Amino acid sequence: MTAAGPLRLFFDARYIRTDFHDGISRYSAELAAAVSAAAEDAGVEVTFLVHDARQIPLLPNGAQTLAIHAPTSWREPFTARLLNRFAPDVVFSPMQTIGTGGRRFRVILTLHDTIYYRHRTPPKDLPAPVRLGWRLFHLSYLPQRLTLNAADVVATVSETSKRQFAAVNLTSRPVVVIPNAPQRLADRLDGVAVDASGPVRNIVYMGSFMPYKNVDNLVRAMASLPGRTLHLLSRISTERRAELEAITPAGTDVVFHNGVSDEEYARLLADRAVLATTSLDEGYGLPIAEALELGVPAVVTDLEIFREVAGDGALYVDPHDPRAFAAAVAKLDDPDVRAATVAAGREHVARFSWERSARILLDTVRAMTPYRRAPRD
Repeated sequence: MTAAGPLRLFFDARYIRTDFHDGISRYSAELAAAVSAAAEDAGVEVTFLVHDARQIPLLPNGAQTLAIHAPTSWREPFTARLLNRFAPDVVFSPMQTIGTGGRRFRVILTLHDTIYYRHRTPPKDLPAPVRLGWRLFHLSYLPQRLTLNAADVVATVSETSKRQFAAVNLTSRPVVVIPNAPQRLADRLDGVAVDASGPVRNIVYMGSFMPYKNVDNLVRAMASLPGRTLHLLSRISTERRAELEAITPAGTDVVFHNGVSDEEYARLLADRAVLATTSLDEGYGLPIAEALELGVPAVVTDLEIFREVAGDGALYVDPHDPRAFAAAVAKLDDPDVRAATVAAGREHVARFSWERSARILLDTVRAMTPYRRAPRD
């Protein structure tokens, strides 16, 4: 709090989707709700930036909002000059692309991970000029360094990403970890308990179908998992579905859901299931955390980020070995192994919560030196 009143935080909520959440959208929405709940006690007044009136109902009731352009607009490089008129103390964005030139406020920019330097394919829902710019941006680290060094603080979602930033000297600014956290899928079950009464019968994959996600390995592994069902939950193109159907072992059960609600997602995980991914690379792995929080074990690739997210709540496998994946799933048929894995997962994932992440953000905001400017009217 300043002598002029509470600190004014502008939270960029323009990445909240109005159809279904992707990773950035869920991070934005969940963190926004937690920040809103904790802001008054922290002496912070929050205004949420939106670009679509349909985003407002997705924010906490009574939230203060300011409508500006979309983050994909040509106006985005000039956003700071627009926001100067409203005299925020700090602007937080869950992405790093908000325009900062000419700003008269402090800025926290977020870079979630460095995966797009290793896999440069941009999200397909972006406009063609934005996708081209995305590819050019990630050809070297220089544009990212210039972008992040224009902030006062850089945020990221994991200790793994923070180490990766340091390894390539991605920014000279302080880096704070504001972790991702799982949604409470138990709230979507209407009191129904997770069924762990028998052998695993459902293998659940939640994620995209980009090549590095290595979904082909899960499909091939079904040859060694008779009597079980692989559920591929996310939206999928006709072409990619045909590719996976062509390698599906005869007589196996692979279901393409092409998108599910959170309620459907929770019900599938609760039905004698295991959460699975044999991704070759990953920025975080939020579905793993969501499954562990619900009390569902995971079988995943042995990646540094998955170890950070899951701890001993997962069994780790070689992503190139379908039989190793199948053997790990079968291992969880043992009720003692399953119970121990679930208990370890719940204990580990309890360290991640949106309330804790909100406190970290608000503490960071309060610790920032006020930007010198004329007093507000």
